[in-house]
Amino acid sequence: MTNLNALTKDNCAFVFIDHQPFVAFPVQSIAPDLLTNNVTALAKVAKALDIPAILTTINAKGGPLKDPLFTQLSEVFPGVEPIDRTNTNAFATPEFAGAIRQTNKKKLVMCGLWTEVCLAQSVLTGISEGYEVYFVSDCSGGLSAESHNDAKQLMIQAGAKPMTWQAVMASCCPDNTAPEYQNLFDLIIRHGNGVSYAVQYVLANINNK
Repeated sequence: MTNLNALTKDNCAFVFIDHQPFVAFPVQSIAPDLLTNNVTALAKVAKALDIPAILTTINAKGGPLKDPLFTQLSEVFPGVEPIDRTNTNAFATPEFAGAIRQTNKKKLVMCGLWTEVCLAQSVLTGISEGYEVYFVSDCSGGLSAESHNDAKQLMIQAGAKPMTWQAVMASCCPDNTAPEYQNLFDLIIRHGNGVSYAVQYVLANINNK
């Protein structure tokens, strides 16, 4: 039986908030290599499953110094200009709010830096605007483990649902026989850590038949 309330590739949009080098410098709740790996993987899930993705930055331009998206993230979406903001709450920027509406999706999968500031503020506003919000905790980071965890609790208490990038991927493509499932193999091998070994093993046996 299909769960009509489940997160699927057809009913959601992904939102990436402020995955920028300068913003990431003081993040302490997750290791830099793990953060980059997970964010890149989630972006590739959106690309592989044709899920709308909104990219946003804060204070990335307009000043003497530039702070673009992680190179690994921008490479997944070449030619896509992120929405730059000056307000820590992404929904306070009309262009961002309009981009969300244009997706025609009522479920938002959100991640960002910092968890306790830009992500939490945007998640809480998204909920108040009537969206069902999922936040991807392992694609987000805070100034400390404590601030990251406190922000997670704040968002959960407001009604947001916590997930990891691999849980999002599995929810958006649960059928292993679906044609689009094969689009996920390469990203799992490259970014799935231990799960990548299982995929390599399965593919080796399938290819030998």
